[in-house]
Amino acid sequence: MLMCGLPGAGKTTYAMELVRRGYVRLSIDEVVWQRLGRRDAGLVLEAEAFDQLKEEVRREQRQELVELMLAGRDVVVDYSFWSRAARDDYKTLIENHGCRWELVHLKADRTTLERRLDARNGEKGANSVTVDETLFKRYLAKFEEPDGEGEQVVTQSST
Repeated sequence: MLMCGLPGAGKTTYAMELVRRGYVRLSIDEVVWQRLGRRDAGLVLEAEAFDQLKEEVRREQRQELVELMLAGRDVVVDYSFWSRAARDDYKTLIENHGCRWELVHLKADRTTLERRLDARNGEKGANSVTVDETLFKRYLAKFEEPDGEGEQVVTQSST
């Protein structure tokens, strides 16, 4: 199961429900958070070092995904999958190992996303990465919304 969507769309909430049904969840954010220590510890990495750590974790989790598929496990990849190229790459990886993928695109209107991010920015933990207005605008500009990729669209309400 490949999760796709903007920050605040509900990807992790959806993924955690799958975990309750027996799926193994892979999350770059969670592993990076664990390796850096708690956010309130005040540790801040330069952008380049942070990106390098995220890429290292992504490679490790890609291998873990292969191992889980070979073991016959159900997996939810709780990433954002911003680009079609990244989605296609993972679909090919999954198919090459004789497995089936599902792409779940979680959508929410901008007001809902902003409200959820405002609430999440005040929290601490692996699943509450701070997204300020500048970063949110960059995400909005760079996100390649799936269209005709076999996606299942789940629309989140403003409640």
